[in-house]
Amino acid sequence: MTETWLNETLYPNWGQRFLFTRQLARVKSPFQDIAIFETESHGRVLTLDGIVQITEHDEFVYQEMLTHVPLLAHGDAKNVLIIGAGDGGVLKHVLMHSNVKHALMAEIDGEVIRLSKEFLPGIGGDAWNDPRAQVLVGDGIDYVKKAADASYDVIIVDSTDPIGVGEVLFTDEFYENAARILSPRGVIVNQCGVPFMQADELHETSLRRAKFFPHVTAYVAAVPTYVGGFMTLGWAAKDATLTALPAATIASRAEAAGIAGLSQYWTPEIHAASFFLPPYIAKHLPPA
Repeated sequence: MTETWLNETLYPNWGQRFLFTRQLARVKSPFQDIAIFETESHGRVLTLDGIVQITEHDEFVYQEMLTHVPLLAHGDAKNVLIIGAGDGGVLKHVLMHSNVKHALMAEIDGEVIRLSKEFLPGIGGDAWNDPRAQVLVGDGIDYVKKAADASYDVIIVDSTDPIGVGEVLFTDEFYENAARILSPRGVIVNQCGVPFMQADELHETSLRRAKFFPHVTAYVAAVPTYVGGFMTLGWAAKDATLTALPAATIASRAEAAGIAGLSQYWTPEIHAASFFLPPYIAKHLPPA
């Protein structure tokens, strides 16, 4: 029997491959090439333009760290804006927080949402039907331009790398508007790639954020399918104290939010420690 392999195309000179049993879906949307594969090792795998975005077996690492860290660091986030994240995982984890009153998800590609609901139902779960959720199929950049000042406490950007459809999420204009629509203790986070291979992404994005936010840093998560070691999650905030909270404070907030004991990767201790960066990563951030 012939084996069939999915070869990721993120880097021209280094990669990974997955033995898959079948291709469940393949759609060329107006924005990108979307595919979902069934694998024995990682469950179902979603790719965009040949690049792995999420797998059923390790998605919890990325989702938990992208959501729980900014929400609990803020401590009282009631209004959350999610840009991208069409698989629904970020939306689900945001809505696990009982203090969140409204979460708006703006995903430009409706086909990602449709295919995720059909083939990856466990990732978004019941979030699609939560009365606190609002799903906008449209341009998140345009939404941010028009949103009211100080209307969100946390912005979570779950995008591809700064190429193609995701490129506009890494511009000066976007970060300037993000700062405007965030509340006084507001936070924005976004994936900044694997710095062992994508150091320029972290460096350049951090410099842009620093033009509009007084506190810019990053924190790390180890996501198995994002090959190359730690992934960095970029952080920009108006309050520099939010990244220095002790684990005990974070634990107390997790209890109050109703998420304590529900995670597979995130813990209060990992939360606090994730901001202590190895020198090979920290050197790419702007000076404090």
